[in-house]
Amino acid sequence: MKMETLVHTEYFNLNKIANGVFAAIAKAGTGALSNAGFVDLGTELLIFDSFNTPSAAQELRKQAEGLTGKKVKYLVNSHYHSDHIFGNQVFKEEIIISTELTKNWIREKNAIMDVDTELKEFQQFLENLKLQILAEEKEVIKQSLTNQLAEMEKLLAELPTLQLVIPNLTFEKKLVIYGSERHVELYCLGGGHSPSDTFLYVPQEKAAFMGDIVTEKLHLPIIQPEEFLSTLQETKKMDIHILMPGHGEVGDTKKIDTMIQYISMLTNAAKCAHETNISIEDFVSSFVLPQKYKEWKGSKGVERNLVGIYRFYATNNHRSES
Repeated sequence: MKMETLVHTEYFNLNKIANGVFAAIAKAGTGALSNAGFVDLGTELLIFDSFNTPSAAQELRKQAEGLTGKKVKYLVNSHYHSDHIFGNQVFKEEIIISTELTKNWIREKNAIMDVDTELKEFQQFLENLKLQILAEEKEVIKQSLTNQLAEMEKLLAELPTLQLVIPNLTFEKKLVIYGSERHVELYCLGGGHSPSDTFLYVPQEKAAFMGDIVTEKLHLPIIQPEEFLSTLQETKKMDIHILMPGHGEVGDTKKIDTMIQYISMLTNAAKCAHETNISIEDFVSSFVLPQKYKEWKGSKGVERNLVGIYRFYATNNHRSES
């Protein structure tokens, strides 16, 4: 079936991408920040990721339940990053699912200890971000920083009432959730973008929600390049006809191919630099980004991944020799 746009909301465009499968594609600067989606299982609904603010998550719940006439029963957190879990409080009475590692990282990395202190630090962060935007010379990074500022201002407005809600059901590698009309399969094949990355597959509809395992024209952080690549290679073996990336527009497995090419390009360059004893400083300063990636967004550009992947191989080689 062809993708059908159903609703344009303040936070996202809601698309039907397969029978019973719906993708909420975030609008820039609104407080959603990442994509989310939901699956009609038959008698109940499953939500995938909960956006960066409770307001965006509340709109997702409203649209999902209003469109289908059914209630949410499950929420899946793909990984621990705030733009995928800060809307969890909207679903705090439901079953919230993640891997055990993601659950622990949500608790440890996103804890709000003192609201007043958090507000002051957040406001200072935004002031520094404004100065960074003024000083930035690269237009694509300036645009990324400007969007980040808009998103963080939305989050700041909701910080006083934000509750960190932790998953209450965990799995390790695979979990199948059955419904009366269709079932979903959750997979975690390791880390890549985060220490533990989950994606969702609807085999009956040949559709998938990829979380940040797949994004579009974005220099997303890469912390474990080899697991990232192996995960992407495994997803290529699945019968996926349509997918929703964590950031960007709905597409097909060509998006997976693009991710594999991008990570492989960075990995090969970093390994070569490390093996030939090129310093990390010289590697980053001399690296020439291929033209097809020059318009990719990201507040820290490709440099963060160059440094991260180089250090990954430096650390792992050191361990293997000791």
